[in-house]
Amino acid sequence: MSKLNKTAVMYGAGNIGRGFIGQVFHDSGYEVVFIDVNPEIVAALEKHNSYTQLVIDDNVTKSRVINNIRAVDGRNKDAVVQEIINCDIMAVSVGTAVLPHIAPYIACGIKQRDKPFNILVCENLAHAPDVLKDLITEHLDDPLIIDRVGFVGTTIGRMVPVVPPEQRVCDPALIAVEKFCTLPLDADSMIEPIPELQHAVLCSPFAFEVGKKLYIHNMGHALAAYYGFLQDFEFIWQAMEDTAVRSKVHEAMYVTAEALARKYYEDRVKLNEYAEDLLSRFANKGLGDTVARVGGDPMRKLAPGDRLTGAIDLCCEQGVDYLPVASGIAAALHFYVPGDPSSGLLQARLNEDGVFTFLRDYCKLQESIVVHCGNMYSRMGL
Repeated sequence: MSKLNKTAVMYGAGNIGRGFIGQVFHDSGYEVVFIDVNPEIVAALEKHNSYTQLVIDDNVTKSRVINNIRAVDGRNKDAVVQEIINCDIMAVSVGTAVLPHIAPYIACGIKQRDKPFNILVCENLAHAPDVLKDLITEHLDDPLIIDRVGFVGTTIGRMVPVVPPEQRVCDPALIAVEKFCTLPLDADSMIEPIPELQHAVLCSPFAFEVGKKLYIHNMGHALAAYYGFLQDFEFIWQAMEDTAVRSKVHEAMYVTAEALARKYYEDRVKLNEYAEDLLSRFANKGLGDTVARVGGDPMRKLAPGDRLTGAIDLCCEQGVDYLPVASGIAAALHFYVPGDPSSGLLQARLNEDGVFTFLRDYCKLQESIVVHCGNMYSRMGL
């Protein structure tokens, strides 16, 4: 392994860590240090100082090696803190429930650093940079130290499919990804020195990028799953090959794109091109993404402000037709997959409270929208 003169810490060696941010750091000329508590992954990364990434572009798969890496056991506090002290940049992707557990380690490292740095916060959580900042500040004697750290918002648009178990047995660190590799970063939250990162785009205002990801990408992906479920499809690509399903998903993405264009005074043409590109990416057969996985946890996806209800709120706010999204919510209410507790809870709530009450009390939708969604739901069940 060649010695590089700058180091990036990737806290979390999961799908996003190995499948996306680790590559961004690697391609930007950093030695990448992965921190994780999975002993199998840590051992595999340490053994080879590299891992293999399978880049899937429909029926074509290319293999590339991500090298110049090390791995540290996340349970070894001294080793973790030392890496944080010495690194030039850091990213966090561990899952929201784990953030309180790693915050003390990060705080300990920050207290001993002699130079400022940026932390890319790659968590699927609203206001994730602020959440992590607050958790770390709780462990600092001098809260002003936190001003020497940039907590940088990100939107993760790259899709990382599940690697089949038989392949993981042979290579535990193997990761599969789609070809798309663009990382929007919140330009306004970064501090000097601003790192030069391949595949990264500095964005301001970042709220627009968050809206694009949540209300076009995430919403469209979820609707592909829910409409696909109604047609008994197993894979997302099958749903995308169905003309009626694709049209419904596209229509919903089109109205949210229009709402975002109005709210942020952005280019409608570019937003529609973004939506159409996503439709093509959803149709990537090589990813093998399932309806069950993409549609999973419907209670979270139907929660107020999330990808479905939030998209409707956005459309109403901007005076855009919300019915294509309402139809998608109606489809989501039918979703049930054995083994997904959230979908079981959804069906139990619907049976107990009724559709209209659920939409009103849980989703917090306006009465007129409740009526539209409820009626659409009933018609889909015929």
